[in-house]
Amino acid sequence: MIELSNEYLIVFLALIICSIMAIIRVIRGPTAPDRLVGLDTINTIVIVLMVIFGAATNQVIIIDVAIVYALLSFISTLFITKYLEGGDF
Repeated sequence: MIELSNEYLIVFLALIICSIMAIIRVIRGPTAPDRLVGLDTINTIVIVLMVIFGAATNQVIIIDVAIVYALLSFISTLFITKYLEGGDF
């Protein structure tokens, strides 16, 4: 079992509260760009959680996965933004 210090647990709890607020923004909207910003915020919080968890457990592979996830999240946000503007790919 992984033992985490109290500092890491406090940070995890704060980020989970932030992600709950972002989920509310995704659900309530009111427009598609608002939902996209909420979804991008959730992706950013997940990336931060992965990096903090990797640092807390001294596992570098989790940080590498977070970097790849950040790149894919950025590219998907660009594509969705381009779609919402009505442009061609």
